[in-house]
Amino acid sequence: MTTYLDLLRYRELFSNLWRRDLQAKYKGSVLGVAWTLVNPLVLLGIYLLVFSLLWKAIKVDHPALFLLSGLAVWIFFSTSIHVACRSMLDNANLIRKTRFPRQLIPLSVVATNLVSFGVMLVVLLVLNFALLPRVRATEWLAIPLSLALVGLAGGIALALASANVLFRDVEHLVGALLLPWFFLTPILWIPSMFHSHGDLLRLLHWANFVTPAVSAIRDPLFFGRMPRLADAVYLVVSALVSLTLGAWLFNRVDDQIAVEI
Repeated sequence: MTTYLDLLRYRELFSNLWRRDLQAKYKGSVLGVAWTLVNPLVLLGIYLLVFSLLWKAIKVDHPALFLLSGLAVWIFFSTSIHVACRSMLDNANLIRKTRFPRQLIPLSVVATNLVSFGVMLVVLLVLNFALLPRVRATEWLAIPLSLALVGLAGGIALALASANVLFRDVEHLVGALLLPWFFLTPILWIPSMFHSHGDLLRLLHWANFVTPAVSAIRDPLFFGRMPRLADAVYLVVSALVSLTLGAWLFNRVDDQIAVEI
């Protein structure tokens, strides 16, 4: 796991990359990090209008909080892996000029998006504590589960960034898959809405590794119950597998990165 230990060895460089990405993301904006709430809130308004008011699809109290708890997870995960895909290519000049641990680049992308995810999570923790008394004993569990989600996103981001150096179609494939992937993840819907399709639901649940993450975090954060053990274990194991895969793939292409870009 030396691939990730370099985060500590080169923590000053990693911090500089993170600050550079964060400053670039909010350069010239007045609200700064507060803009991280605009995208999920706009999406929230659209989905509430379409699914809650028109179709009456979401049969839960406080549907806004239900949707936001899923959107926070999805936006962090999808944005992290999508932006990380091109991160090596976008930093080609830096990579050619200086020898440093290149894995810091896609991981700094994840760290940058972690700021917005942290803001959304804090907002949710406060709102849910105030409006949903049932979650007051469990919502804190969303924090360690979210750390596992960060590991999952970090490993996949590193793997995709490494693969995209050799195969430029990776970034386009990821971009094309994100939309159907979003609708196959229980963010706008809950499994009980499709109880008559049990086999299909089980397939979607376990084949889509983001689904257990959403379910495990949403259970204590919105429903006020302990996450299913299977979902929590799946999330932790998938994060470890993701980190291992990301490190393995990066080490396979590390020597070729400067040449290929």
